[in-house]
Amino acid sequence: MRVSVTDAKGQLTDLVRRAEAGDEVILTRHGHPAVRLVPVRLPPDRAARRTVLEAARRTGGAKAIPGPSAARSQDFLFGDDGLPE
Repeated sequence: MRVSVTDAKGQLTDLVRRAEAGDEVILTRHGHPAVRLVPVRLPPDRAARRTVLEAARRTGGAKAIPGPSAARSQDFLFGDDGLPE
């Protein structure tokens, strides 16, 4: 939804409600987009972040498969003298 800044002055409360509900509200100036109203997203609290991290650790460990060591994975880029090839 696009609304001019002049028109938005009289209906700001309604526009904020619509933005909070998920509607895209864009304020225009002289017919060009100027501002987008978006709801504020609060960061998750500490307990919620911990829950997400623990779930990621559990599922990530189950999917890990052993493979070659990466310690010397770039040796093919260098010759026996240690210079790039």
